[in-house]
Amino acid sequence: MTTNGVVIVDKPAGWTSHDVVARVRRLARTRRVGHAGTLDPMATGVLVLGIDKGTKLLGHLALTEKVYEATLRLGESTTTDDAEGEPVARASTEGVEEAAIRAGAAALTGTIQQVPPQVSAIKVNGQRAYKKARAGESVELRARPVTVSEFAIGEVRRVDGYVDVDARVTCSSGTYIRALARDLGVALGVGGHLTALRRTRVGPYDLALARTLEQLETEFSAIPLADAVAAAFPVRVLDHDEVRRISHGNRIAPGNLGPGPIGLFAPDGSVLALAEERPGYSKPIVVFSAA
Repeated sequence: MTTNGVVIVDKPAGWTSHDVVARVRRLARTRRVGHAGTLDPMATGVLVLGIDKGTKLLGHLALTEKVYEATLRLGESTTTDDAEGEPVARASTEGVEEAAIRAGAAALTGTIQQVPPQVSAIKVNGQRAYKKARAGESVELRARPVTVSEFAIGEVRRVDGYVDVDARVTCSSGTYIRALARDLGVALGVGGHLTALRRTRVGPYDLALARTLEQLETEFSAIPLADAVAAAFPVRVLDHDEVRRISHGNRIAPGNLGPGPIGLFAPDGSVLALAEERPGYSKPIVVFSAA
């Protein structure tokens, strides 16, 4: 059974990301399992897991672009900015036109300042915001820059006095889709929250590569480490002297593949490390194997 590498799970609704990690630890028969980019329990879709040496990739994969399919409900705000929270306000959506919805989404596209939801994993004075919020404390969270490269509005439906909006969002790491739902509702003067979310891509890994937990129960396998690195990062093949130097954590001459991370490979196709380029040299930031 191949374990060093990456597993793409189609996370089911109702499971936390930690629940999925726990199940995959059992299936892979190793404790060295982690995930890149948390999904809320109500969300489904692509959850990238690293297995054994693949866990060294996770911090770098977590920073890649993500794509979501979402449904937003306009006309009601909740404590969590999604359907799992308690309603806190409702407003008539009679005057909300589709053109205004699309304009509001366009205004939330690009590099924006986003305040994370009160119920989130952001740390405030060393404690998770969601713990403070659930204890009844008011949490002041600072706006953070995020990049929303696409906020495309699909079908718009009027349902029981609300307006339900389907959307596709392509964004940077750290972007909260439920905060986009909240902010679009605020901009339209009616409030809003997220009712459904499915992540369809994390970096190069999409739903076509994803497997359900049931499928993994039947036959467990991981994307080999070399294939996972080659899919996610530029590839540089080293000569034998460079292999020796990188395997021991030393610098080598720079390449021309951008700042990194860059996957460094031996002539036989085995993956050695991830590196970043500095003026005049290339430096390993993760070493997978030693010569």
